[in-house]
Amino acid sequence: MSSTEPYESDPYALAQEAAARLADLTGVERHDLALVLGSGWLPAVDALGGAVAEIATTDLPGFSAAAVAGHSGKIRSLKVGDKNVLAFLSRTHYYEGRGVAAVVHGVRTAAAAGCSTVVLTNGCGGLKETWTPGTPVLISDHINLTGRSPIVGANFVDLTDLYSSRLRAMCREVDPTLDEGVYVQFPGPHYETPAEIGMARAIGGHLVGMSTTLEAIAAREAGMEVLGISLVTNLAAGITGEPLNHEEVLEAGRAAATRMGDLLGRIVPRI
Repeated sequence: MSSTEPYESDPYALAQEAAARLADLTGVERHDLALVLGSGWLPAVDALGGAVAEIATTDLPGFSAAAVAGHSGKIRSLKVGDKNVLAFLSRTHYYEGRGVAAVVHGVRTAAAAGCSTVVLTNGCGGLKETWTPGTPVLISDHINLTGRSPIVGANFVDLTDLYSSRLRAMCREVDPTLDEGVYVQFPGPHYETPAEIGMARAIGGHLVGMSTTLEAIAAREAGMEVLGISLVTNLAAGITGEPLNHEEVLEAGRAAATRMGDLLGRIVPRI
């Protein structure tokens, strides 16, 4: 069986199947909001409260085990205020080679489980020198450099307000210090060269990473409202002259966990 075979027949039906299994395993018939936690964000979810249930991603059809350090391979169901929140404590990345449908399977499962909103988070490189490691930045728009789309067939989806201006405004009411910027997804898994960072800056990018854009497109196709939040874990290649490494990404997340958890804890009940 190829790594993409489960999705080739009907990725939307596979998401429905996964959502039905999710309801059985968690005992929660319908979820309201989904969180997808990126590298460095894992400690922040604990601040949202105790889990109603926690399962392995591999317990659901179509999901694979976590393949990246800092991703737990778990899905947690939480009660936050009056909302049932579905937290994906890991994601499948494009560079894992499992295909685009695998990358967006979590988002599609969340939509099939009833979620009308998804909060996509990531750890990323920042292009503004004022964004020190540990700075949260709202995603205002994106540039997808993977050259791929998760949408199947001639289904033309409008991405004009992909990263909800309403939700971004709400976030700034919670924390007026939040800045925002355009997220650029490179395919990875190698980090960008200084010249590529120069290109990202020239085309209007402020944040660079290896996730999020494909999931956001799939979420919009499914009719979900999207909020994107990047955690700047390092300044991008060539800005400081220092080499980049994944442990730096995780350490910045651990250092900022309290602030990220507090931010999510104040935002989620208001969505």
